[in-house]
Amino acid sequence: MFRFFDGVPRLIVPDNLKSGVSRASFYDPEINRSYGMMASHYGVGVLPARPRRPKDKSKVENGVRFAQSCILGRLRNQTFFSLAEANAAIRQALDRIK
Repeated sequence: MFRFFDGVPRLIVPDNLKSGVSRASFYDPEINRSYGMMASHYGVGVLPARPRRPKDKSKVENGVRFAQSCILGRLRNQTFFSLAEANAAIRQALDRIK
């Protein structure tokens, strides 16, 4: 994602997924070691979404839903015979919604 957008944000707000957050807590969340190393490598901060607070995630989830419906809507009637071919079609669809 960082390569696609040619940059990194200052802060990442992940959902409390197990691959990113080992223990969710409002005051002291525990970030997974490999996720923390990735954030350190790119120089970004990680502030997990608060547990049981859907308001923190609604904007991101709406954006993902929009992108997913645009991409899948354009590609639903096509057949791909390789991963490279599918990725090229997805890339074209992404360029249309940027």
